[in-house]
Amino acid sequence: MEKQNLNQFSSIVILTGAGISAESGIKTFRASDGLWEDHRIEDVATPGAFIRDPNLVHKFYNTRREKLLSPEIAPNPAHYALAELEKIFHGEFTLVTQNIDNLHERAGSKNILHMHGELLKMRCKHTNQIYECQSPISVNDSCSCCNLAGNLRPHIVWFEEMPLFMDEIYQAVESCDLFISIGTSGNVYPAAGLVQIANQNGAMSIEMNLEESNTASQFKNAIYGKASKILPNWLKEASI
Repeated sequence: MEKQNLNQFSSIVILTGAGISAESGIKTFRASDGLWEDHRIEDVATPGAFIRDPNLVHKFYNTRREKLLSPEIAPNPAHYALAELEKIFHGEFTLVTQNIDNLHERAGSKNILHMHGELLKMRCKHTNQIYECQSPISVNDSCSCCNLAGNLRPHIVWFEEMPLFMDEIYQAVESCDLFISIGTSGNVYPAAGLVQIANQNGAMSIEMNLEESNTASQFKNAIYGKASKILPNWLKEASI
């Protein structure tokens, strides 16, 4: 693809998906068999699942949280490259992630919008008060806003729920002149539709992925390979 120069852009939006965290040892959201960590999506990632069996849902996310906090999970070169890009870029920079981990934060990224929530947070299902969470949650725990047991749930956007920060995301994409999608499948909307919005507003759009996504044809440029390799290389060349 044609070499990019960061100085030609005034606003960058980055969209990241499961592919960027997979290289850090976090399994992708939905495997080829349709399961997430050996569970049906309907059993652990819907509001109905939490109503039917909150113990199972809490157990599932407690296990994911424990894994995320384990020593073997750490940011990879792609995460650090994005933090460096934000640091050196003089215009507007927005990092939109579909991932619920904290690897972008740990790498040093600042302006992050977690559209699908965060694993290291919990919230009250009645007041929507959000709390930090680095330990297991159970149905017996009470929140400080209601003082009632059973009101706490993972701060995760489940199927049938609206993603977070959509107004801010749409505004950033509509005004950016460089849109880069990294490690996404192009299966999940509204994230998969952001490239179309960027294109409609005249932005340069680049797909960086292990392989072509379902929306690959909508990108003006593409680089394929492991994000931990292609993203640092792109940044090195684009910074010249």
